[in-house]
Amino acid sequence: MKKIFVLTVAFIAGMAMTANAGSIAPGQMTKCNDAKSITLETAGNKNDASGKNGFTVNDRGGANLSIWKSSNFTTIPVSLGPNDSNDSLNGTDGGRTGLPQRGGMGKHKVTLTSQKSFSRGDSIGDISGLVKITNHGQNAVTVTCN
Repeated sequence: MKKIFVLTVAFIAGMAMTANAGSIAPGQMTKCNDAKSITLETAGNKNDASGKNGFTVNDRGGANLSIWKSSNFTTIPVSLGPNDSNDSLNGTDGGRTGLPQRGGMGKHKVTLTSQKSFSRGDSIGDISGLVKITNHGQNAVTVTCN
């Protein structure tokens, strides 16, 4: 009876650490199998600078993920930064450089789409087979497998 109890507790603990497609908290992992597309989205929380000496306590609302792909056994990092400005400085130089302004705010959502016939198996587009997404950031992330 004790063995069954221990196995049940271990199974429940394992399921608590592994979420299915949906919202994954920091430290959790989810899986997609043979998905046509995978959408990763952070809520885009506002920048919270209430930490010690004015530092942020929520990583500026961004998300840090790692994606492991069984198709070629590679891991790829992905960062979403909805509150990060990527504006180039040439937009504020009064036109002295003659270059157009580029950049903008970071994105809160990205969709990976399965593509066939890759000449290299290390591409992020090769999401065939099992794909594991792990949240390494401080904010929850919604994962949708289609």
